[in-house]
Amino acid sequence: MTVTSSRTVGFDLDMTLIDSRPGIRACWQELSARTGTYVDADLVVTRLGPPLSEEMAHWFPAREIPAMADLYRELYPEFAVAGTLAMPGAHEAVEAVRAAGGRAVVVTAKWEPNARLHMEHLGMRPDAVIGDLWAEQKAQALREHGASVYVGDHVGDVRGARAAGAFSVAVATGPCDAAELTEAGADVVLDDLTRFAEWFAAYEG
Repeated sequence: MTVTSSRTVGFDLDMTLIDSRPGIRACWQELSARTGTYVDADLVVTRLGPPLSEEMAHWFPAREIPAMADLYRELYPEFAVAGTLAMPGAHEAVEAVRAAGGRAVVVTAKWEPNARLHMEHLGMRPDAVIGDLWAEQKAQALREHGASVYVGDHVGDVRGARAAGAFSVAVATGPCDAAELTEAGADVVLDDLTRFAEWFAAYEG
């Protein structure tokens, strides 16, 4: 007999489900070229996770950030989407949840229209995509969708899971290593998403 689950699992996007570093690097390089402002795009992609405005503050005066963020988001579909790859195990992780009768939702700090473009381009089909939320802000969407598990790569994702009362699954594939994720309060830390399906089956069992 097959036992199904109504569990909802939330997933972060950048460096959890997708390796967006090549695309984001290209987009920042284009932004730098168009504005004449130096940006170390290689440095930028080592600290993905927080909202775009936080990264913008390293390169532009505060008064210019709203306009630069708008330009970046305008450039993003052309320069960032095609170069982005699925993280190893990402498709399988989403499908493991859905195969168990659950729902998979993406909750990310990325601007929602661009997050949806990534899902379409990579052929991932989560049940919902919610953008523009970072760290504890993610708890709102996680609670609204009834997520009891949240998977992410950043200590901010761990904080979001804790704030939502969700089980925090961390993957050490982003800027935060396993020790940082554990110290932040992750309930379990996996090397990457290739281990998620096995973990989820045991968790459901």
